[in-house]
Amino acid sequence: MLRKLSAIAAAAGLLVVGANGPALAAGGALKAKEVHWSFEGPFGTFDQAQLQRGFKVYREVCSACHSLKLVSFRNLGDKGGPFYNEKYPNSNDNPWVKAIAKDYEVNDIDGETGDAIKRPATSADRFPSPFANEAAARASNGGALPPDMSLLAKAREEGPDHIYSVVTGYVDAPKGLTVPTGGHYNQYFAGDLTSAWRGDPKHVPPGGFIAMAPPLKAGLVTFDDGVKSTLNQQAEDVSAFLMWAAEPKLEERKQTGFAVLIYLVLLSGLLYASYKTVWKNESH
Repeated sequence: MLRKLSAIAAAAGLLVVGANGPALAAGGALKAKEVHWSFEGPFGTFDQAQLQRGFKVYREVCSACHSLKLVSFRNLGDKGGPFYNEKYPNSNDNPWVKAIAKDYEVNDIDGETGDAIKRPATSADRFPSPFANEAAARASNGGALPPDMSLLAKAREEGPDHIYSVVTGYVDAPKGLTVPTGGHYNQYFAGDLTSAWRGDPKHVPPGGFIAMAPPLKAGLVTFDDGVKSTLNQQAEDVSAFLMWAAEPKLEERKQTGFAVLIYLVLLSGLLYASYKTVWKNESH
């Protein structure tokens, strides 16, 4: 069942669109819903509890079809990550990271025989793909290729808002719209619905057809911290986690930027004071 859950992706069988009015984003989809994120703004930071919940949603739902091939298990324990703990400055020593890695197997080569083997993952390994290759991925998803999620939140113009909107944007198709076999109507997914619309050609519905079934529903994942597992909560949490996966050094970048700004302000003050001192007795 989980292999039918394909999250947030351009895939075969999806129709591509043109914008159609001020209420629509480029491509015909509705503008993404605005969500308040803890990591927004120059001083925003990731909510670690939210990242842990989002990781659980990814692990129990999205990872059945989507890889996270640019993320290593040890990254989960890095500063700012879902399982960071100051007791373990080296994330390879983090017991939560080790426990998570042990639940996975990765491809390897036997050093003595040269044969391809599977072995338990370590914290140094990256998240393995759920499929052996692209052909296997398409075969398990009706011809659609589930994209890697490592950079998904940065690859979309509206960022995590887009991910949240797509996974919560499934609605019944309006009367007059013919949904193709294997497709699902989503108001926030770009698509050209003109050929499938039998109503007024001036009022083609926004959105498009996406090859994945709705991946989330209330109660699908049980959160360890007791937060109620609603559809919106799951969508927010996994979107935040994917934003962290796409930019795990976001907090460090902001801190560095702030320090640089302070340095520049102080340097400007010193330069101005030096200028006034050097030229105080000179006429201009």
